[in-house]
Amino acid sequence: MPPDIMYSQQLLDYYLNPRCVGELKDANLTVEVENPVCGDTLRLAARLDGGVLQEVRFKASGCVPAVACASWLAERIHGEAIASLTSIGAREIEAGVGGVPAASRHAVALALEGLRRLLEGGQDLRAISTAARP
Repeated sequence: MPPDIMYSQQLLDYYLNPRCVGELKDANLTVEVENPVCGDTLRLAARLDGGVLQEVRFKASGCVPAVACASWLAERIHGEAIASLTSIGAREIEAGVGGVPAASRHAVALALEGLRRLLEGGQDLRAISTAARP
């Protein structure tokens, strides 16, 4: 097997032992994204309180890197302030899972799109909750 399509031990660990996987019943922020070309899907659910993602869960279906990147992302953003997450980019996700083969970079893009939409929803939610206060 050519070395550029092998998965790192770190990526395989995130795939075989996913972190923060499952449903989040008390989520107040949920996003779903899909790669229409390959069919990979990602659902991120979070409980946002005081501008901090107190709890994060994900469900993903698709290739090994898609699940691994989603797992890494959910673990990375859990417990973090929304404002501190805008700097996460493709390089950080790739490094977080120990590298992604070139043919699987769509998995990184899916995770980034999920994060982008989560941050947009989080910002909207903060604005709503702030506006509702007396």
